[in-house]
Amino acid sequence: MTDPTRLPADGIFVGRARTSEASHPLVVTVRDGQVIEITSSAAPTVRDLCELRDPADYVRSAEGKAIAALDEIAANSFEARRDAKKPILLSPVDLQAVKASGVTFVVSLLERVIEEQARGSAEKADAIRADIAGLIGHDLSKLKPGSPEAMEIKAKLISRGAWSQYLEVGIGPDAEIFTKCQPMASVGFGADVGLHPVSTWNNPEPEIAMIADSSGRIVGATLGNDVNLRDVEGRSALLLGKAKDNNASASLGPFIRLFDDTFSIADVKRATVRLSVEGEDGFSLEGASSMAEISRSPEELVKAAMGPHHQYPDGLALYLGTMFVPSKDRGEKGKGFTHKVGDIVTISSEKLGALVNRVRLSPDCPHWTYGASHLMRDLARAGLI
Repeated sequence: MTDPTRLPADGIFVGRARTSEASHPLVVTVRDGQVIEITSSAAPTVRDLCELRDPADYVRSAEGKAIAALDEIAANSFEARRDAKKPILLSPVDLQAVKASGVTFVVSLLERVIEEQARGSAEKADAIRADIAGLIGHDLSKLKPGSPEAMEIKAKLISRGAWSQYLEVGIGPDAEIFTKCQPMASVGFGADVGLHPVSTWNNPEPEIAMIADSSGRIVGATLGNDVNLRDVEGRSALLLGKAKDNNASASLGPFIRLFDDTFSIADVKRATVRLSVEGEDGFSLEGASSMAEISRSPEELVKAAMGPHHQYPDGLALYLGTMFVPSKDRGEKGKGFTHKVGDIVTISSEKLGALVNRVRLSPDCPHWTYGASHLMRDLARAGLI
């Protein structure tokens, strides 16, 4: 059987799994193609494991027992064909806050400004794109947000009448940080991801998410799908919560790759994040984001989210944003891309594996019923806390 998580052979990985034999989620790692349970009183949750002095070293040496082959547990994790008697993968985070950063790629920022100005007209978009390019040039990949050069460009765009709320967070001094979902609400590999039924224009956002402990130390990374409702967000920035935070709208996984001598923040900064969408209607879409083009570093974004101004005692998972905005027409020419129920979305990166989910409407996805209070009670009954 082929491993659908595409997990690389090297690296230290940690995640969570659910079995019919335990009331609580299990902390797991991967060794020689086997998923190994390493839940203990020293690290009963992934949050506790990330707080350790050297999380990767702990996982490397932790005693455990195999619960299933990785390819078997991954295959059983797909919502549509789960066997309740067999283990499944969960989101690799538990008590951590799940936050996201937006408009972190200047190239996609300008496209959003152009979209707003063109109001759906492809002909107008081309003219506006040429006009703006004449004002500020084509290559903005090295533009530093908040710098004098960025402020000069912002002034030019405002004078042109091309001001946008995205400009302020895209090239201004302050990053956009928002709550993607509550702790324990994210879904993992194979799960269905949800769209609010009111939306008719939406898309996946393929991203890398940083995992930080309560002190702000970044301990690893995973893949994420920041499911987005473009029509809802486009109506008003004040609807960002409705556009971003719905049942099953935050996917993470398949595992957290912990930092060690084989993987570091430098690997995140040069990673390529790939996206594919396969529809039941035969539609297919592929794209990629280069992390080398991000306008704010992962470290800067984590510091914008947490520090003396805002503490997270259980740490956080922080989506870093994407430069990929799918525009391939699906149906009527000029209407661009939107999801259809049944789409299979695969987000992958060489050192992090692949995160695969199926798209459904949020009310039709399994409802979120297992929260932090349930986890604490189950861990207490098991004598782990």
